[in-house]
Amino acid sequence: MNQGLQPVYQMAPGANLPAYIQAVSSIPVLSVERERELAEQLYYHENVEAARELVMSHLRFVVHIARSYSGYGLAEADLIQEGNVGLMKAVKRFDPEVGVRLVSFAVHWIRAEIHEFVLKNWRVVKVATTKAQRKLFFNLRKAKKHLGWLTAEETKAVAEDLGVSPAEVNEMERRLSTRDLSFDPTPQADDEEHAYGPVAYLPSAEADPADAAEDDEWRSHASSKLRDGLAALDERSRDILQSRWLTDDKATLQALAERYGVSAERIRQLEANAMKKLRSRMALTA
Repeated sequence: MNQGLQPVYQMAPGANLPAYIQAVSSIPVLSVERERELAEQLYYHENVEAARELVMSHLRFVVHIARSYSGYGLAEADLIQEGNVGLMKAVKRFDPEVGVRLVSFAVHWIRAEIHEFVLKNWRVVKVATTKAQRKLFFNLRKAKKHLGWLTAEETKAVAEDLGVSPAEVNEMERRLSTRDLSFDPTPQADDEEHAYGPVAYLPSAEADPADAAEDDEWRSHASSKLRDGLAALDERSRDILQSRWLTDDKATLQALAERYGVSAERIRQLEANAMKKLRSRMALTA
């Protein structure tokens, strides 16, 4: 392979897209003779270097094809990368005896990879699941004569041309015309995006004043019962429960055992008995 092509081969479209496009555009287009020579070396002798040169010399065509899919809101670098995958598959399968140029053969593979990428990534909800819907998805934009909705006559013409029903055309046009919104806009989003994001329409968990008042009353009642229950315990049992459960810096069984001069097992027993008494006391005052 031409050594001058090596740096470009190692580049990725996403790293520096303008530089990548400039680099691949500078690679000379192969002559018919050179293309056939390389294709024969790959097809008959599995020459990897020949495959690389065939790929490199056709990267500019991938860029051209990928740019025709710019209306789907996907990164151009990702579209180019997927197209490159299709190009490599085409090069691997290209038979020099078919009598056509590689670019004519590769168009199908390049578009197939980009189509699959678009369908998997365009919007969260998939818009095309059947073969007919996929065809309609990729041709509807081209068939439309203006930016507004299709007229009844235009809808019928598109349906006949693509082999689908007018209802399917209307449904696909509706899907294509909907606007994607971020569910929970980022802090950098403007006021309009915040106002219309789906999260803004969710009811607040604390929207009902009655529910909020009921929650406050329940917490107050529970706290009161807990205080009464603790007050009914002996001082050691109360200290054990407070040290083990009611502080941020919770004490271990061993630490409490050292404090009271007993075993850790005895502290565990005292804790269990205190818990049982506390539950009974709180149940009585419920």
